[in-house]
Amino acid sequence: MGSFGIRLNAWIEKYLSVIVPVSLILGFLLSHYMNSWTAAVPLLFAYLTFVMATGCSFGQIREAFRMPVPMALTFVLSHIVAPALGYAIGRTAFGAESPYVVGFVLFAIIPLGVSSVIWVGLSKGHVPLALAMIVIDSALSPFVIPAAVELIFGEAIAFDHTKVMLDLVEIIVVPTILGVLVNEVSKQRFKSWSAPVCGPTSKLALAVVVMINAAAIEPYVAQMKSDMIVVIPLVVLLVLLSYLIGFAGSVWLRKPDLVITITYSSGMRNISLGLVLALAYFEPLTAVPVVLSILIQQPMATLNHWLMKKYLRSSLYTKLTGASPDEQVRY
Repeated sequence: MGSFGIRLNAWIEKYLSVIVPVSLILGFLLSHYMNSWTAAVPLLFAYLTFVMATGCSFGQIREAFRMPVPMALTFVLSHIVAPALGYAIGRTAFGAESPYVVGFVLFAIIPLGVSSVIWVGLSKGHVPLALAMIVIDSALSPFVIPAAVELIFGEAIAFDHTKVMLDLVEIIVVPTILGVLVNEVSKQRFKSWSAPVCGPTSKLALAVVVMINAAAIEPYVAQMKSDMIVVIPLVVLLVLLSYLIGFAGSVWLRKPDLVITITYSSGMRNISLGLVLALAYFEPLTAVPVVLSILIQQPMATLNHWLMKKYLRSSLYTKLTGASPDEQVRY
């Protein structure tokens, strides 16, 4: 049973970039049957968060705080620069009052994406730093998200700040703390013990969350088909810019593992949380840019992986870092 679970988890990870968009499409197609499942989303998301946090230790969090510059840089790029770009893009295209603008901003202010750890590892980045930043960012989200929405939109967007904070504590902060504590109490063995079960089931839970949220917004997307011609390219642009600002903002560090880590962390978001928030607290159309980013984020990560390999083998990398060919990162 254990070996089957490990193989299943490896298979799901390999095809996750296909499974998530397929789940989105199935949610649209099966919306009539899945609309009644929305109450399960917070529980599924809390489980996802718990499983993610069991891979992080207090030691990794301490290590992240010993690298304050990369961590602070990642948070500034992800939650200040990217939201400003999202707001500018949305306002220019649709006007400040459009719910799409909120969706663009929401994509940028939600916590860093768990799947970025996979890509950081594949690209020879700093995995402990990436994982610790995700845990820290998730724990701070009850304060960051309401504050960012208030700062950018002011009274133009009415939502219950206190309820948002309390709900985020429930589905993000508490599971995160529990996950890290379980990891510590088990002397960092829980992740490997539970991997045959928690690995595949957490990823399947992600697919179900995407399906349920897609089903919830399907009626609204169907009514706004004409907008999709504009919205889709702008979502592609915002996701692309999120990766680019991560790279451009970190290349001066001259450490390839940090550049890789910050680029992926800046580019990838916890989209399932964005869907939960968009549908619970804002107009349904707010969720449209977040939903569309599901189709774009993983393919963009693949493109970034290819481009990063090219960069680390290029003369530009040597010029910027002073590294010799023998010191270049090997994939």
